[in-house]
Amino acid sequence: MEHFQALCAIDQEVIGDTSRSGEIQQAIEEKRCLLYQSTEDIAGFLIVSHDFFGYDFISLVIVKPSERRKGIASALLSAYVKIAKTLKVFSSTNQSNTSMQQVFQAVGFVKSGFIDNLDEGDPEIIYVKIASPQ
Repeated sequence: MEHFQALCAIDQEVIGDTSRSGEIQQAIEEKRCLLYQSTEDIAGFLIVSHDFFGYDFISLVIVKPSERRKGIASALLSAYVKIAKTLKVFSSTNQSNTSMQQVFQAVGFVKSGFIDNLDEGDPEIIYVKIASPQ
């Protein structure tokens, strides 16, 4: 919880409000939040859930705007995949979010499907990363 305010501040900077503060707090309390700390400050975080058809689902990846294009989202995704509770890890992004699509592809996630009707005219692309056998 010591980083709760910092995570909320990053989220507010990105989306413009504090509507997800309860979700962030719950994820921290349930140990479903992974953060990226740069040498100076927290640069980003992700939130995962464990209830996507029995698989882990990364529901949120947020990087501070001033820290983007530095590999932080890739590092967060890669770090989570290494500690995931399931062999398949899912996530998603809007079709319009080409930057995040590039991040997913760079760390080995592949397209797994689409969901229409979440955001009007902007389908959600589902991605999956399947862990290599140890």
